[in-house]
Amino acid sequence: MEQKAVVATLFLVLLCFPVAFSGHDYGQALSKSILFFEAQRSGYLPRNQRVNWRSNSGLHDGKASGVDLVGGYYDAGDNVKFGLPMAFTVTMMSWSIIEYGKQMGENGELGHAMDAVKWGTDYFIKAHPQPYVLYGEVGDGNSDHYCWQRPEDMTTDRRAYKIDPSNPGSDLAGETAAAMAAASIVFRRSNPAYSSELLRHAHQLFDFADKYRGKYDSSITVAQKYYRSISGYYDELLWAAAWMYQATNNQYYLGYLAKNAEAMGGTGWSMTEFGWDVKYAGVQTLVSKFLMQGKAGRYAPVFEKYQEKAEYFMCGCIGKGSRNVQKTPAGLIFRQRWNNLQFVTSASFLSTVYSDYLTSSGKYLKCASGNVAPSQLLSFAKSQVDYILGDNPRATSYMVGYGNNYPRQVHHRGSSIVSYKANPKFVACREGYATWFSRKASDPNLLTGAIVGGPDAYDNFADERDNYEQTEPATYNNAPLLGILARLSSGSRGYNQLLPVVVPAPKVVTPQKPIAVNPQKPVPRPKTSPAATPAVSTTSGPISVQQKMTTSWISNGKTYYRYSTVVTNKSTKDVKSVKISISKLYGPIWGLTKSGDFYTLPSWLNNIPAGKSLEFVYIHSASPADVAVSSYTLS
Repeated sequence: MEQKAVVATLFLVLLCFPVAFSGHDYGQALSKSILFFEAQRSGYLPRNQRVNWRSNSGLHDGKASGVDLVGGYYDAGDNVKFGLPMAFTVTMMSWSIIEYGKQMGENGELGHAMDAVKWGTDYFIKAHPQPYVLYGEVGDGNSDHYCWQRPEDMTTDRRAYKIDPSNPGSDLAGETAAAMAAASIVFRRSNPAYSSELLRHAHQLFDFADKYRGKYDSSITVAQKYYRSISGYYDELLWAAAWMYQATNNQYYLGYLAKNAEAMGGTGWSMTEFGWDVKYAGVQTLVSKFLMQGKAGRYAPVFEKYQEKAEYFMCGCIGKGSRNVQKTPAGLIFRQRWNNLQFVTSASFLSTVYSDYLTSSGKYLKCASGNVAPSQLLSFAKSQVDYILGDNPRATSYMVGYGNNYPRQVHHRGSSIVSYKANPKFVACREGYATWFSRKASDPNLLTGAIVGGPDAYDNFADERDNYEQTEPATYNNAPLLGILARLSSGSRGYNQLLPVVVPAPKVVTPQKPIAVNPQKPVPRPKTSPAATPAVSTTSGPISVQQKMTTSWISNGKTYYRYSTVVTNKSTKDVKSVKISISKLYGPIWGLTKSGDFYTLPSWLNNIPAGKSLEFVYIHSASPADVAVSSYTLS
């Protein structure tokens, strides 16, 4: 009771004196958060390695199984390579780049972020030597946790574990397919050959996951104690299909999402968490994006159900839903005692991108308490990030190396033992516990950028190395944070997240002179000067066309507009064979099919019934295009 009273008093002080907190340097936090991944690297370290207290490690991984599995990431403070969380990490890093690569480029961090993705995908290529074989773990958690050694000194079992048709793992193969598909988008412009290779692996892995179904931890049983797949594999199959569609625009995957929506839980599960095990909220968010882009076609009714579930998650995060997430007295999402911050960063990322999707489409969030402005979602994400960076009752930054007060005794083998470069003397298995783990002193190596497990349900935190629930970091804590920090570093400038994705090529920049990287293909500048215009209506016989601007934003000094065009059949008969002519169009269009010099109804729509309407949208930096109905037939 006394402890709660102290927390409440501290929280009241924070509310009364908000000026005590100065603004955070999100660009610096972004740089540090990416740097953490270099400390987690396994294998031969590259010449441009910046975390210089690390050395080569795990150089014989896979050798006993006749396969090269050197590389990849250690997941947390141990020295095991777990495939499921590693793949989720790569997927989320890639999603961060896809959405906010331009902002990373302006901070000079896009190249580093892409390097972090490639370190993972290079490993996955090795781990997938045959279409229906995927290595999902190197090392064993039990033997590894018995020892406290630097990765460079490992004497533990480095056995490799795989899935195949006889021992399937749809969740593992599905998540790895998602990672490869998402990463293929990241490298499409800068390294098209590599992008194609990733996509080839993604296709095979999705086929493997879908064709040979089963939980991966039933095949790789040593993973059960550490990364058990509680949610099963349906969420990963949907997650993989969503990323395959995002990467390929292949209608098969769009159909897969629609046809399996109910059976696999995509439109059934109402979620309040998102992470390496449970992907439903991520699927629902991505499918909502497709819907808002106008890509749902005949599957729109099903995709609207996905969106209802996505908004259930969002409303729960901001406390305006029918079932809200639990929070600490100071407002941090609290899901569980062990490594709670993984859920905070993941939920904050979904809130960030969904806020931008809604803003781009000119829509509001529909919650049980009523309509909510998209900006509230972004404000929520910012509040969570600010808490992590130090705006909390303890004034503690839970990002190592950021601010003045951060964890010094991190539960991490590499950072807690003297660097191999400083002292290469071998550290034996149990010696590490006696000499280094038990030290009541700061780590000899700074694990810059690491997001540790974080505080408990009452905002309390103990900076002690043996307090692994709170002081152990993980790659999947950091991965979603990359996108949020890039977004927050850009301020309030508007841009449209529903435009076609083209990740900018990385460029070498200095912090003093950031570059602006165009996130989409250049749009020819029309002679017409951009202007926000009122609704424009035209009528052609029984068909009316009404256009209106729904939103606008500025990108690289140019103003872009999103126009909604509604074609209405005012007759008492169905309208068929509609041909629409559009001139003075200088950007992308969704909801129609191009046919020669005209546009026709989308393939899934044969006619416009009596009294019904068709809506399509387009984006450009000019006044409305000239839209007219050229021909049609009544039936």
